[in-house]
Amino acid sequence: MNIRESVLPGIGKKYELYTRSGENLTVIIHDDGRRELFQYDPEDKEQCHSLITIDDDEARQLSAIIGGMTYKPKMVETIEVALDDLIIEWYKVELHFKSVGMSIGDLNVRQTTGVTIIAAIEKNSDKHINPGPDYVLKADSTVVVLGERQHQKQIKQILLNGSG
Repeated sequence: MNIRESVLPGIGKKYELYTRSGENLTVIIHDDGRRELFQYDPEDKEQCHSLITIDDDEARQLSAIIGGMTYKPKMVETIEVALDDLIIEWYKVELHFKSVGMSIGDLNVRQTTGVTIIAAIEKNSDKHINPGPDYVLKADSTVVVLGERQHQKQIKQILLNGSG
């Protein structure tokens, strides 16, 4: 989803949301708490299909419903149980990081933190899926890391300092 945000002086804020399916939804949050939701025609960006106005309390209730706080789809529930505390994070390897030029094995990533680097995407868009211990980290690349929450902080330090 692509979101464009703009300030409407004297009115509030405007958010234009463009979904992967090509839909366009605009939300205006007024300074008085009202929300206006506009749905536009994907073919004619000027043609509004519908307008809904809700107050602050209704917006918060709707947010809870959409966000899954009141009902969690079975598929999401199953994925969360399967992954439990595992999360996937993306880390940009900056030029000044001490891990640049070091291999995954040199950094002892798995032994020190328990996380696994599941992919490395280099600046030139070369992708390395499940890179082994011989893979050397390059500046401006992004590493995709799978691990438990508490271990994600450790990998950040290893990337930055070159060691645990």
